[in-house]
Amino acid sequence: MNIMDFNVKKLAADAGTFLSRAVQFTEEKLGQAEKTELDAHLENLLSKAECTKLWTEKIMKQTEVLLQPNPNARIEEFVYEKLDRKAPSRMNNPELLGQYMIDAGNEFGPGTAYGNALIKCGETQKRIGTADRELIQTSAINFLTPLRNFIEGDYKTITKERKLLQNKRLDLDAAKTRLKKAKVAEARAASEQEVRITQSEFDRQAEITRLLLEGISSTHAHHLRCLNDFVEAQMTYYAQCYQYMLDLQKQLGSFPSTFLSNNNQSSTTPVQSVSTPSVLASASASLPSVSNSIVTSGLSELKSSSGSRKARVLYDYDAANSSELSLLADEVITVYSIPGMDSDWLMGERGNQKGKVPITYLELLN
Repeated sequence: MNIMDFNVKKLAADAGTFLSRAVQFTEEKLGQAEKTELDAHLENLLSKAECTKLWTEKIMKQTEVLLQPNPNARIEEFVYEKLDRKAPSRMNNPELLGQYMIDAGNEFGPGTAYGNALIKCGETQKRIGTADRELIQTSAINFLTPLRNFIEGDYKTITKERKLLQNKRLDLDAAKTRLKKAKVAEARAASEQEVRITQSEFDRQAEITRLLLEGISSTHAHHLRCLNDFVEAQMTYYAQCYQYMLDLQKQLGSFPSTFLSNNNQSSTTPVQSVSTPSVLASASASLPSVSNSIVTSGLSELKSSSGSRKARVLYDYDAANSSELSLLADEVITVYSIPGMDSDWLMGERGNQKGKVPITYLELLN
């Protein structure tokens, strides 16, 4: 027998097997043939595997959305990953915002109150952007990759073996059907032999499938460890962001306008502070809100009295007209309030010079 003849016979045998399975499957659907049911334990394992695959895919996809909200960026990363190439490095949103703030601050002037505050905020946003990159990288390695490996590796193997089990089950039931239809003793003997062989192959495949499915429990344990790693990465990220903003708030703490009311409110009405989560309650005691409430209170008392106070100038200020007083950073001047003056201004004196000065540029001295 040459190779061609062997291949032809093999193809004919495969075609016959495929036809037999198709007939058996169709008759089962029509209720014209019996079906060998899997045992309850194996059915439960199959259901558990399907459930694991379904929720793993959902969690994985939503985590990707959380870490990278931009769908175009996710598609780009996917393409580069398939091409086994590194995606080009670009600024993320916090870094881009930070750069805009820094550029704006430099344009307005680092010596001005607004420009200086913009630069400080921009630097903090860039640090948050760096922390964001670290969160994405850590989460991808420790959380997303193991989930993806399960979907693309273990579950594909389970699916393959499950399909093979289905085929072995169809072969067994088709053999049982032929045995029932056999009338001649010789035909029955051949059919019985076929049933024994197909039953053995089905049992062996069921055991292989069962062993694979029982590994789902180990998969859950592994994913639990990965979930802990993800939570730890998030905790580190949010703790870093909180510390960065806390530091920024302290830097802006010497800038009274951060904590004083805006132009539409009375200067005696303090801005309501943002509540912090209970988990950060102990850390909130270190916030500069207490010291700034003292600043607000001091200015309020000064405005309501006829006395004067010494104040340190925080930033350079160029007088807009002859009624205002130009200021130099770090100099000390005398300030007081006069009736009818705008809530955002005080009268300032330096030697023989006097004029209106903005309270946001001052720090009252004890």
